[in-house]
Amino acid sequence: MKQRPVLAGLTLMLVAVLSACGGGADKGDAHGGGKGGGMGGGAYSKPHSDQVRGLYDAVRHLPRKTVKGTRAHMVKECDPATRKVKHTSRSGSGKRKRTRTWYTTERYEQCHKVRKGSETYTRVVRTERWCVRLDDVNGKAAKDNLWFRVSPATYSDVHGKAEHARVKFEPRARGC
Repeated sequence: MKQRPVLAGLTLMLVAVLSACGGGADKGDAHGGGKGGGMGGGAYSKPHSDQVRGLYDAVRHLPRKTVKGTRAHMVKECDPATRKVKHTSRSGSGKRKRTRTWYTTERYEQCHKVRKGSETYTRVVRTERWCVRLDDVNGKAAKDNLWFRVSPATYSDVHGKAEHARVKFEPRARGC
């Protein structure tokens, strides 16, 4: 009974920390932050403002990159097993109270995972990305050649425009 308030407090703190760190999946980078190389350099961080405007410079589509890997193939194996089960029966009352105890053998299957060879799987190294490069970001002439990660819909809208056309969109993250 004494452990329940402690466990509840720890659970509450864990939920608070995870919700603070997680943020909104629809607004930020789906894989958290992290340093990234690539065009435009810098980290994949959420821009300070929601909307970004500037002059369209270039677009880039990076397809999903996968590699084949191998891992142990685990299968479930079960062996028959037995265990002793204790039974008790109480009868009577007062001074004539009696307890009778007997044991039975119960059969069950004891299961565990065992390695049986190996299997190949596809591991995603890089998720699919759609990026737009802007000049004069938010009206500042010094901010040129900045890459922004955008949704596929924003990518196709911007891709159809003429070079150095004014565009305005809500990026998913900075960098590409």
